[in-house]
Amino acid sequence: MKRIAIRALAPTLSGFFVALAFCLPQPSSVGAQNQGAQVIELVAKKYEYSPSPVHVRAGTKVQLKITAADHDHGFKIATVPDGSEASNKPGLVFTSPQDCVQLKKGETTIIEFVAQTRGTYPFRCCHTCGLGHRGMKSEIIVD
Repeated sequence: MKRIAIRALAPTLSGFFVALAFCLPQPSSVGAQNQGAQVIELVAKKYEYSPSPVHVRAGTKVQLKITAADHDHGFKIATVPDGSEASNKPGLVFTSPQDCVQLKKGETTIIEFVAQTRGTYPFRCCHTCGLGHRGMKSEIIVD
């Protein structure tokens, strides 16, 4: 009797779970664009970031998509604008804590933040990448 009941319920339960899967919200890459994020694509390559400098609007959620073109690099940015004290309230608020973000060769790394305060925010490579490593710098300018 139990086997008959299980055999009868199995197709019904399977159909229920399939229908449920279609009703659940699906992840979408369009979501970030709909939320008004400013997407900026950067390339890290032999001792430079391109484009440089990068301009963003104040009050905007920013999504940096950084690709290391030639070999591993790093990304470290100040959270307060140039000329401000380090103890000041951060002008760039990141969605996840970051210090030195590792950029792997051939991969795209996404860094998200909200640009709250106008100013110039320097960033640099924080992964020793060769003789010109110390000169691998740029800046984000929040207008």
